[in-house]
Amino acid sequence: MVVAIFIAAGLLILAALCALYRIARGPSILDRVLAIDVLLATIGGALAMDMAVNRHLDNVVLLVAISVIGFIGSVTVARFVTDRK
Repeated sequence: MVVAIFIAAGLLILAALCALYRIARGPSILDRVLAIDVLLATIGGALAMDMAVNRHLDNVVLLVAISVIGFIGSVTVARFVTDRK
């Protein structure tokens, strides 16, 4: 089980680093917004993994708040980017 935890943590760190790179380097605002959404999902996954490993539910409210903020932010940006006729 310890090996699986280290592999999952390594993949989450890799995903966060790739998202941070895309935020800094992204050629358009849509790339940056998508990378921020991926970063929020990665943080949510890390919080969920922490709760599963340590067997507690202390971060559930934070996890829900991060998920809602990421969803509302993505929908808002997608709405403003679409072409209106």
